[in-house]
Amino acid sequence: MKKFALIGAGGYIAPRHLKAIKETGNDLLVAMDVNDSVGIMDSHFPDAEFFTEFEQFEAFVEDQKILGNKLDYVAICSPNYLHAPHMKYALKNGIDVICEKPLVLNIKDLDMLKQYEEQFGAKVNSILQLRLHPSIIALRDKVQNAPADQVFDVELTYMTSRGKWYLKSWKGVDDKSGGVATNIGVHFYDMLHFIFGKVTKNEVHYRDEKTSAGYLEYEKARVRWFLSIDANNLPDNAVQGEKLTYRSIRIGEEELEFSGGFTDLHTQSYQRILNGQGYGVEENRAAIETVEVIRTAALTLNPVAAHPLLAKVKK
Repeated sequence: MKKFALIGAGGYIAPRHLKAIKETGNDLLVAMDVNDSVGIMDSHFPDAEFFTEFEQFEAFVEDQKILGNKLDYVAICSPNYLHAPHMKYALKNGIDVICEKPLVLNIKDLDMLKQYEEQFGAKVNSILQLRLHPSIIALRDKVQNAPADQVFDVELTYMTSRGKWYLKSWKGVDDKSGGVATNIGVHFYDMLHFIFGKVTKNEVHYRDEKTSAGYLEYEKARVRWFLSIDANNLPDNAVQGEKLTYRSIRIGEEELEFSGGFTDLHTQSYQRILNGQGYGVEENRAAIETVEVIRTAALTLNPVAAHPLLAKVKK
């Protein structure tokens, strides 16, 4: 039984980590969040210690180490801009990390994490659960078995409505979240890289606080993409759930169906990590480079390969 800590226990994604820690037969010793709305912990680890201040959390972890109860993993579900410092804290104390996406916001932070790993002998693991989805694995196999010169035409559309709270939270601040393309899109860019290979071209056609669009070329694909949290962009057939959502990935004339299991792969991710098969720093490089360019590059005016929905936004 491995001993875990969880940073960011009050966040949206934390319940999946609590469930994964429990389902893999491990124990949560302590959790931390500046928000104290963490009643979800009672469903999984009612005896875990909890703090709202990082200094208290840090002191508890140090005390446990002295008492011979050193942590094995720190799971990190904090806001995007805090991933790097929280990972560095764990690594510096010789504790392995399991971190949510995006691992970091900048390539320079990836390079620094590698130095921390080397110096302190601990490892970074990331949650890249789409790589474990059966539909995506099957598509990757299809692409790898296709003729060497075949390049696939792909259209990625992902829209998920968010209320006014979103832009007033850390998620609406580019320096903290990385913007829309990073916050809701980074796992799609990792998926595209996983399936179609290296990025060879990256154009940005549109970018504001709610919507981003552009064009990517990979070794085996040409991808027009459109991401938005603006409900005005949603089509009539958007899925009504916890929030209105529309997700479509078309490869040629075929639609990739991966709705089922999209959110249920954290336990499998944890099991792989515990078996020494986790995705580390380097596996994140392509996606982090992609979103860093999307966030900072000059817009391509009058693009040739624009996503069809771009015309609607620009009206």
